[in-house]
Parts: sequence; C-alpha cells; structure tokens
Amino acid sequence: MTETIISILLGFGLAASAGFRVFVPLFALSLATHYGFVPVGDSFTWIGGMPAIICLGIATVVEIGAYYIPFIDNLLDTISIPLATIAGSVVMASTLIDLDPMITWGLAIIAGGGTAAAITTSTAAARATSTVTTGGLGNNIVSSTETATASFVSILAIFAPIIAFIVVLLIIFVGIKMFKKVFSSSKS
Repeated sequence: MTETIISILLGFGLAASAGFRVFVPLFALSLATHYGFVPVGDSFTWIGGMPAIICLGIATVVEIGAYYIPFIDNLLDTISIPLATIAGSVVMASTLIDLDPMITWGLAIIAGGGTAAAITTSTAAARATSTVTTGGLGNNIVSSTETATASFVSILAIFAPIIAFIVVLLIIFVGIKMFKKVFSSSKS
C-alpha cells in the first residue's frame, strides 16, 4: 500500500512538472528509470532505454531553448496545453505499478493530465501577461522560472515524492491566490 501511495505521489509530481515543461519530467523519468531509481510498469520499460534517453534529452534541450526565442515562446504556449496533458498522463501512468488498468488510467488522465493542464494554462497566462506588460522583455524570466521549477519538482518527485507533493500543492495554492488577485484587480 505504501508503494502505491508513493508511486501516485511520484506520478503527481512529475505530471505537475509537465505543466511547466513538457519534456523535462519525461527526460528525468527516463534517466531515473534507466539507472534504477524509479520502477515503471511493464508497458513503459521503453522509457528507460537509450533511444528514449537520447530522444527525450534532445527534445528537452530544444524545448528549453525555444522558450527563449520571442514569438516562438508564445506559439509554444498554444500547443503546450494538449502536450502537457498527454505528458502528465504518461508520466503518471508509467509510475503506477500493480494497479488495475482502469484505476491506473483514471488516475493518469484525471490527476496526471489534469494537473499538467492546469499548471500549463497558468504558465501560458503568465507569459501572455509578461508579453503584454513588458513587450516580451520579461518572458526570459518567466521561461527561466518555469524551467527551474520543472527541473526542481522533477528531481524532488523522483527522490522525495512526499515533499514534491507538498511543493506542488503549495505551487497550486499560490497560483490560485495570484489568479484571484489579478482577476479581482482587473475588475476594478
């Protein structure tokens, strides 16, 4: 039972990371699986293979770099919601071992995909606000913060899933507070 809870928290942390950067948690999971830190379900063993590590590593570098290019960063935000939802679902499903497939995919889609979609929606809004208020000059700060958060939460999820879960809850709480503050000030 404890292993199941830990695997859910691990998946939740990685899914949240997918909301900040799609490929960072996939790459982190790939490395962690390859080196034996994280077990994955039988149908996800491919993620720990060298072809996956190489492909996900390249995709991670390209994604991070692309967010520093004006206009491209906003363009990526338009496709990030469905991609993050898929990535969040995949990382969550891959970490859930020995659960009924219905429960696995239910949790993966609702908790994993939902968390990633919620976070990526808020980061896209933050970048749009930055673009409007700073003419895009502040977007590099937003991009750096997102990449750092994705990396930090991914590593934390792998090595300390309970703490990662708490951090993700705090991120969501702060995000909701900020959204309410921005929304209420825009009504006035």
